[in-house]
Amino acid sequence: MARETVPSLVDAARGRLTRETIDERTHRFGRYVIERLGIQLHVEGVERVPPGRAYVYMSNHQSHLDIPVLYATLPSPTIRMVGKKELFDIPVWGPALRAAEFIEIDRGDREQAIGAMKRAAELVEDGVSMYLAPEGTRSRDGRLSPLKKGGFHLAVGTGAPIVPVAIRGTIDVLARGTKKMHTGMPVVVIIGDPIEVDGRTPQDLREEVGRWLKIHVEDEAPSPGRAIVP
Repeated sequence: MARETVPSLVDAARGRLTRETIDERTHRFGRYVIERLGIQLHVEGVERVPPGRAYVYMSNHQSHLDIPVLYATLPSPTIRMVGKKELFDIPVWGPALRAAEFIEIDRGDREQAIGAMKRAAELVEDGVSMYLAPEGTRSRDGRLSPLKKGGFHLAVGTGAPIVPVAIRGTIDVLARGTKKMHTGMPVVVIIGDPIEVDGRTPQDLREEVGRWLKIHVEDEAPSPGRAIVP
């Protein structure tokens, strides 16, 4: 993994980190993690997302491995993510994330969170797709938690369609509260149809995305959040 992260840290420190470089390295990093862990990956719905516009991707959140899995599977070439403040507090790593246009959010600071969403909106309007996990934290058992509203306001404010994404099985590779990774596990990623936001309210969209995620994360799984590769 260092082969992707170290050059980015160095480039960020030198002020040489470009958007195109980050795009290439993040997608390559995702594919490397899949290969390294021997993940049996099954992806559905890539063809549902037309190219040429920015989207707001929203998925359930099972594991730290959701991020590389999504970079390996989502079709948009340029994707940045909204992450919790603690990630940006890590020396060297935090400044590199900021230089790479990742968005820091402190949910305990309302003014900062509002500012973060404004910055995310600027990126979307510049053609950058955004990803966030509206649950706000990783699941302990594969079940969904209530969805927070911030991402839905982002989508409505920018007019960017929401693409719901279901992830199943990353919890069995690296669960919350553990450091041990299990290799050779199945992971399923299901990409839904883009949801247009014109004329919709954030609450209406939150309910629709919540229903979609429940069907694909809990109802269709052998047990909540688990994966069986067809």
